[in-house]
Amino acid sequence: MTEKVFGKALAPENDPMGSGIASYYDSKDDELCVKVYSDFSEPDDIPVPLLFREENDMPEIEVLALDQCNGKILDVGAGAGSHAMALQKRGKDVTAMDISLKAVETMKKRGVKKVIAGDIYQYTGPKFDTLLMLMNGIGLVGTLDGLAEFLVKAKDYLNPGGQLVFDSSDIIHLFEDEDGSYLIDLTAEYYGQIQYWMEFKDIKGAEFDWLYVSYPVLEEYAATAGYDIKLLYVGELNHYLVSLSLKND
Repeated sequence: MTEKVFGKALAPENDPMGSGIASYYDSKDDELCVKVYSDFSEPDDIPVPLLFREENDMPEIEVLALDQCNGKILDVGAGAGSHAMALQKRGKDVTAMDISLKAVETMKKRGVKKVIAGDIYQYTGPKFDTLLMLMNGIGLVGTLDGLAEFLVKAKDYLNPGGQLVFDSSDIIHLFEDEDGSYLIDLTAEYYGQIQYWMEFKDIKGAEFDWLYVSYPVLEEYAATAGYDIKLLYVGELNHYLVSLSLKND
């Protein structure tokens, strides 16, 4: 089923990612890519077929995240719905949410049973036991201030003892000089705060802030917000998976 739209949703003409997802579902064109630009690095491509992968094609960190999910699950920023579908096939009670109307419609067509359209910050429905945010989904908070705000806000979405499950990366290696030192301006904003924008064919999206947060910094913010943090996995280039659980009063 598809419920009402919570808050804002992306219109198709401003939605390169959702348009790419919908286009691939219709065409099965394996060459389709969403172009990603940033204020930090050279343009990159996201192959759209990657977003339609089955569980057996997912990296270990994502499978471990699926293993961690329990109870009623909300897959935030679900995209094409691959993680929600994997959980659904496992017999889990999962709802997929995305701000893209085109992504939501594609998930419905793919067979995701429960889908919500809209902005997670505007969600006012039933609570969940697990909020899943994969592919650095926590990045949507944009900044460290946004992280602090979201960790407090997320308590409104969780049942007692509920958890957030997400991955992120410490991107400090991108600032490493040849001599092993790090070229970081300590007077500037946090180095993990990046600004992105996307294009798909002739569709251009608005600029948005995205956060990559190191594990030590996340530990501090999680403790301040009242969560117990558990490190579940550490991979290459400081890519890690965590569970943040609400502390019992």
